[in-house]
Amino acid sequence: MSDFTPAVTGSFVALITPMNEDYSVDYTGFATLLDFQREAGTSAVLIMGSSGEVTMLSPEERHATVRETMKHRKDGMQHWYGCTGPTTEATIAYVEQAAAEGADGAVIAAPSYICAPEADILRYFLDVADASPIPIGIYNNPPRVKTDLGVEAMLELTAHPNVAVLKESTSRVGQVGQVCAAKAPVAVMCCCSPNLGLVVPTMALGGHGTANMTGNIIPREMALISTPWDEDGEQALRFREAYLQNLPMLHFVYSAVNPVPVKSLMRAVGLPAGPLRRPLSGLSGEHLRRGLEIVRELGLDSRYGYRTDLALAAE
Repeated sequence: MSDFTPAVTGSFVALITPMNEDYSVDYTGFATLLDFQREAGTSAVLIMGSSGEVTMLSPEERHATVRETMKHRKDGMQHWYGCTGPTTEATIAYVEQAAAEGADGAVIAAPSYICAPEADILRYFLDVADASPIPIGIYNNPPRVKTDLGVEAMLELTAHPNVAVLKESTSRVGQVGQVCAAKAPVAVMCCCSPNLGLVVPTMALGGHGTANMTGNIIPREMALISTPWDEDGEQALRFREAYLQNLPMLHFVYSAVNPVPVKSLMRAVGLPAGPLRRPLSGLSGEHLRRGLEIVRELGLDSRYGYRTDLALAAE
């Protein structure tokens, strides 16, 4: 990678949105989770990404979430916000509101459901970057939005001075390699899904970290896994050990649609999480029981003070 200072390195955790039992946003719980992540070594959090049930939040809730969580912004961990709207204009408005509150950056994906062609979404990303007063992260997430950006589009985006982060959520190792080979002045990151299989090659090719969901439940471990590799190879060895050890949790977190497994498990172990917004529902029975067993097997109950009452799986 080129000699520049990336906007974000290490573990960039896509935070859940904690809810009260009446399905309102739990801002006290947010404060607890933000402290938890910062103390665990998380470099940045993405608030209101897909892990944050953002499409089920009203515009008023989205604005309030930025205001309330920015009150807890402290040195040592950046606050980025998911600002994707249904149109270019709506996305720009969300970005401008986050910027006005002091956000470190905004992450945007293609608007959902419209399944726009690549050329239209490339223009959308560039229009938002042109208008944004803060750095922009580009999230290529075709499983969620249908639109898929190829390497040429990704490299065109890296030429924009306001584009600071690229997050890849395809399974194309070759595309990650081409972006890294281009030595683009952006932070190259990937989804932590073990099914997509991008974490190992992204870090090995010189990636700057992972934009991950699993850090909600294992933040210290994801901070280690997401540390850029050094030239002497020592970090690669630490990475290998941590990645292989924590694979069961990575697979569990992606065992159902995001964020159902991770939010259900967080609630079960005692972290502020609350229910999922309907029509989504939480895990129970054997599926949740397996998550709690993984918590025990990895020693997370002693490391983090998580509860592992298997009776919770029956609730």
